[in-house]
Amino acid sequence: MSGYAEVLVGLVIAVGLIGVVVPILPGTILIFAAIGVWALLTGGSAAWTAFGIATVLLVVSGVVKYTWPGRRMRDAGVPTRSLVLGGLLGIVGFFVIPVIGLFVGFVLGVYAAELPRHRSHSAAWQSTVHATKAAGLSILVELLGALLASAVWLSAVLAF
Repeated sequence: MSGYAEVLVGLVIAVGLIGVVVPILPGTILIFAAIGVWALLTGGSAAWTAFGIATVLLVVSGVVKYTWPGRRMRDAGVPTRSLVLGGLLGIVGFFVIPVIGLFVGFVLGVYAAELPRHRSHSAAWQSTVHATKAAGLSILVELLGALLASAVWLSAVLAF
């Protein structure tokens, strides 16, 4: 694979990393696809081994991303419907206030769902904080897996 093609793969991986943090783009899928294309075009056991390791890291982080924060929210008593409303208002917020509206809408949506349930500002806000922490933890877990997969790819590129 030429140096320019590897730079292009690196750029796609960088866009994927941004997509993990700012959930506009399917970050993990972009990273997986970029490393897969690189392995296909580079060929050889080292490239396919790097692709396999990166795939395992992305899959494991994807599983942990959904199980660990979800368990923490259940333990805190935050129902799924509050998260759904937060997600829907986050999508609306993204279009009303570009980029940061996603986070503002999520927080407002969870709070709006929790307030009638708790009938107390402090209890609703506490549930909102738990949901926001869990969403942040989910992003960090996915980012860790994506960074490790990217490091595997970069190590393989530098080894050639």
